[in-house]
This record gives sequence, C-alpha cells and structure tokens, in this order.
Amino acid sequence: MKIRKRSWPRPILLGCALLAATFMLAACASQIMKSYVGVPISSVMLDYGPPDNVYEMRPGERAYQWRKDKTQGVSGGSSGELRQTRRGERYEVTETPGYVERTECFYTFYTRNSGGEWYVTSFRQPQLECE
Repeated sequence: MKIRKRSWPRPILLGCALLAATFMLAACASQIMKSYVGVPISSVMLDYGPPDNVYEMRPGERAYQWRKDKTQGVSGGSSGELRQTRRGERYEVTETPGYVERTECFYTFYTRNSGGEWYVTSFRQPQLECE
C-alpha cells in the first residue's frame, strides 16, 4: 500500500512565507522615521537627499515627502504529482511563472517652523509593503 503525502500548492506556501516575512519586518521604516521626530528636517535631507515633494499645510506647517520605487523579483517554480490513470501512472507538472513586483512607496514627514528651522513633528505611516 502506497501512502501519499499531501503537499500544499507552491503559490500558497510562497504566499504564507511572504506574509510571515512581512510581519517580521513590519515597522522597520516606521522605526527609522520615528527617530527623526524632534530634529530638523535638514537631518533627513542629509541622509536621504532632497524631498520629491514639499506641501504647505497650515501656516507654519509643511509636509516633506520622499518617493521610492521598490522592485522585487519573484521566482517561478514547478511542482509535480504522480496520478493514477486508466493507462497507468502519469506525472503531472504544474508550473508557476516568475514575475517582477513593483511598489511605489511614499515616506512623509510633517514639520513645524520654529526659529526659522523646520522640525519634524510626526510622520505618515508607510503602507505595509513599504515597511
């Protein structure tokens, strides 16, 4: 008697692995952004270059925004299963093609003017894919 081991389809396993990795890395960008609260926005500019956008909010308040495109290659794969047919055993292959995933990320700091210098007061939480 042959015992068949049931396995999960590869796309489901990859999805679960990516989801687990996302939760383990969650808050990475937020933690870095949080470290800038209370310091001049010029410190952020020295570390990351000039912002892509600057928005005037209320009087004495601005939002500085940096944009980053994240590109990630997701590899393809294949799996197979031995099936019994009327003509004997047959090996069926399932292939999943690879693809390139692109995500546009925005990192926004809110600032307030004090003594002619703009200080970071808070930040906007990046989307989960950008953490």
